[in-house]
Amino acid sequence: MADKTPHQNMAFESVEGTAHGYLALPASGSGPGVIVIQEWWGLTDHIRDVADRLAAEGFVALAPDLFGGSIAHDGAEAAEMMSKLPAEEGARLLAGAVDHLLGMDEVTGTGVGAIGFCMGGGFVLALAAQQGSKISAAVPFYGVGAAVPSNYAGVRAAVQGHYGNEDDFYPVAKAHEQEAQIRAESGAEVTFYYYDAPHAFHNDENPAGNYREECARQAWARSVAFLKEKTR
Repeated sequence: MADKTPHQNMAFESVEGTAHGYLALPASGSGPGVIVIQEWWGLTDHIRDVADRLAAEGFVALAPDLFGGSIAHDGAEAAEMMSKLPAEEGARLLAGAVDHLLGMDEVTGTGVGAIGFCMGGGFVLALAAQQGSKISAAVPFYGVGAAVPSNYAGVRAAVQGHYGNEDDFYPVAKAHEQEAQIRAESGAEVTFYYYDAPHAFHNDENPAGNYREECARQAWARSVAFLKEKTR
């Protein structure tokens, strides 16, 4: 059992060995589990804040550290760090995080949710495809990167996506293709929302200045309501 510290850095076991992350517990001490998956910048204060916000909504939120403590300071450094993380290795580490959450006394329900951004959105889709019924709700924000699956037949989670119409990193036409492919290959419940916003519009600390407050607020409200519905 985790201790009752509301917010803490912690370690957990994965196929890759001991991994680290950030755990945020709700005031009640228990609730549905949600994996929070970082952007290519690393486990930043912004991602920790996302976990804290989910805990304030009643979730047990775990944000695994995919880069072993490293934080990128510009796009070139972030791209290099992402390129050094094999998709298979990241997926195995995240699978360990899922099992850790499911094994916690504080986590209620039989499946967990997953929410991720950019690179993390790609890993959300990978987890949903690989972990089957262990993932009950998948929320990719502009999911990209090497982890994006080529096939979604294994998805059992309900999927809610959030993508930008002005995304020059992942064109909206590709997002529509992704939405259709997930729906066709998984048969799961799939809803994508599209915003008049660029890539990474949810990140209020994004170095590129892509944050769009109203779009971020709307996407967040939809995500929280969806996770509450699907992880009960």
